[in-house]
Amino acid sequence: MPCALCGDIIPTEVARCPACGAWARRRDFRAIGVAVFMLLGFNAFIALGSGISLLRLERPLERLTRDGYDAASTGRALAPYADVFTVSAVLAGITGVLYLAWLWRAYRQASGPRPYHRRWVILGWLVPVVNLWLPPRMVHDVWVSSGRFTPAGRYAVGAVVTAWWGSVLAAIGLAQAFPGGVASLAEARFSVHLGVAAAACQALAAALCMLTVFQITRLQIDRPLAT
Repeated sequence: MPCALCGDIIPTEVARCPACGAWARRRDFRAIGVAVFMLLGFNAFIALGSGISLLRLERPLERLTRDGYDAASTGRALAPYADVFTVSAVLAGITGVLYLAWLWRAYRQASGPRPYHRRWVILGWLVPVVNLWLPPRMVHDVWVSSGRFTPAGRYAVGAVVTAWWGSVLAAIGLAQAFPGGVASLAEARFSVHLGVAAAACQALAAALCMLTVFQITRLQIDRPLAT
């Protein structure tokens, strides 16, 4: 198999890359991180495309009057976007499974203090109420424990994680609310605005998650693995 760090071909029975000396555990972790990063990028691309497409519907609606508004045609135009959000949710679920596998490894390999048991890497996303605050806390702890940060650096990490989690929650809530009513022109305009906001939050959440995955993977690849 090719080494994830240098690209050299490594026999399966060899634990370290003969070219760069990378351990197999690091190769595997790097490979998972790259896969999660690429899937998150695909999520962001779909969300961004949906938002731009919805913005194109906004201008015609702004020019319409109540007398010229056709609820049936507007409903048909907005219906596919509900399917897009459903597909995005399924894709996010698939990405989430691989992301949890990556986070499980990252939490185990973090060199700093880990205040929570590793099982909460999974349970934190499943237990009601707890899943509203524990996942970002776990990601923050892994990120900070994977490197050496100044107080300003820790603040920046916290700001990125908070922005990511806020975008996730906003994207879920807005996507659940879409599509809104299209019985009137005002309701149709509101639905389009809601869809654009949901797509923007999805794209932002995916982009910020890409940043966390990249930084944590890089830090853990560069430092000795915890035992």
